Amino acid sequence: MDISLSSGEKSFFQKIDWSFVVLILCLHGLGLINLYSATHGPLDKNVADLFINQLVWLGIGWSVFFILTLFDYNFVSRLAYFVYSINLAALVYVTFYGKVALGAQRWIDLGSFHYQPSETMKLAMVVVLAKLLSRYNTHSRGLGFKELLFPLILLLAPFALVVEQPDLGTAMMITAIAVSMIIFCKVRKSIIVGSLLAVSIALPIAWKYGLHDYQRNRVLTFISPNNDPRGTGYNSIQSRIAVGSGQFFGKGYRNGTQSQLEFLPERHTDFIFSVLSEEWGFIGSLLTIGLFCALFYTMVRVASGARDKYGALLCVGVLCYIFWHMFVNIGMVIGLLPIVGVPLPLVSYGGSSMLTTMTGLGLISSVAYRRYIF
Repeated sequence: MDISLSSGEKSFFQKIDWSFVVLILCLHGLGLINLYSATHGPLDKNVADLFINQLVWLGIGWSVFFILTLFDYNFVSRLAYFVYSINLAALVYVTFYGKVALGAQRWIDLGSFHYQPSETMKLAMVVVLAKLLSRYNTHSRGLGFKELLFPLILLLAPFALVVEQPDLGTAMMITAIAVSMIIFCKVRKSIIVGSLLAVSIALPIAWKYGLHDYQRNRVLTFISPNNDPRGTGYNSIQSRIAVGSGQFFGKGYRNGTQSQLEFLPERHTDFIFSVLSEEWGFIGSLLTIGLFCALFYTMVRVASGARDKYGALLCVGVLCYIFWHMFVNIGMVIGLLPIVGVPLPLVSYGGSSMLTTMTGLGLISSVAYRRYIF
C-alpha cells in the first residue's frame, strides 16, 4: 500500500475519485429503494429479510472497495494466474459436489451463504486477461492466432465447466467479457472474419445438439412468448406488462400491481428493473440508464489516465463486465433478448454478484487513486 504522505502530497481523501464513488452510491440507493418495494409487498412475508441481507452485503462490498483502493492494483497482477486457478478449481468442485437448485448445479454451500464460482470467474477472467494482453504489442498488425491461442484456452476451460452446470447465460457473459477485452486490444481482420464464419457454422449445430430443451424453449419463447402464456412465456409477458404499465411517470412507489401482487417472478433479482419501470415509469428507467452511462464514462476517463497498460485493461474489463450485465438484464426484461439469469449490477439483490461487482469497481478506484503518483 502507498498510503504514506510526504509534504505537499495529496491526502487519501483527495486522491479518491469522488465522482466515481457518488455514481456507485446513487445506483446502490436506487437499488435499495426498489428492493424494499419488491420485498415488502402485502404477500412478501418470506422475503422481507432479503433487504437486511442486502444492507450487510453492501457494507462488506464497500469495505472491499476502499481496501482495494489503498492497495496498488499491480499486486493483483502478480496474483492473476493464482486467482484464475482458484476460481477454475471451484468450478470443477461445483461440477461434482455443488449444491443443486432449480435443476442447476451452480453453488457451493457455505452454510448461511451460497457461493457461486461462475460469478467470481467473470472478474478472474478480467484480471488474468488484463495481465496477459498488457504484454502484447498490438499497435501494428493486431493480435494473430499465435497471440490468441493462450487467451482462448483460458476462456474455453471455464466456459465448458459453466455450460455443464448448466448455465449458458453466465457462460455467454464470460465469453462476451473476454472477447470484448480482446477486440479492444485490436485483432487482425482475417481472425475476425474467420471467427464470424466459424460462429455462423457452429450456431445451427449448437442449436441441434448443444442446447437443452429448456434453453431452446427460452429462445422460442423470446420469439413468440404468447404461444405459451402460462408456461415458458409467463416471465417475459409479466415483465413486459410491468414495464409498459408504468408509462411515463409510473404508478408510484410500492403501487405496482405486477410486483406487489407477485405476478412478476424473481422481482428482487433478475426482474428488479421491471419493478423500477412499473413504479417510476419511463422517467425512472431513463434515470437509471443515465446513471450507468455516467458510470461508464467515468471508467473510460480513469482508463485513459491510467499509468500503465495493465491498469487501463483492468478498467476496460470491469467496464465490459458491468456493461454486458446491464445490457442483457434490461434487454431481457423489456423483451429484446431471451430470458437468462443475469442480475442488474449494483441494483439487483445478490451476495456473490454484489461482492464481485464491488471488487471490480475497487480495482478501478485503485487505478484512479494512482493517477497522482507520476
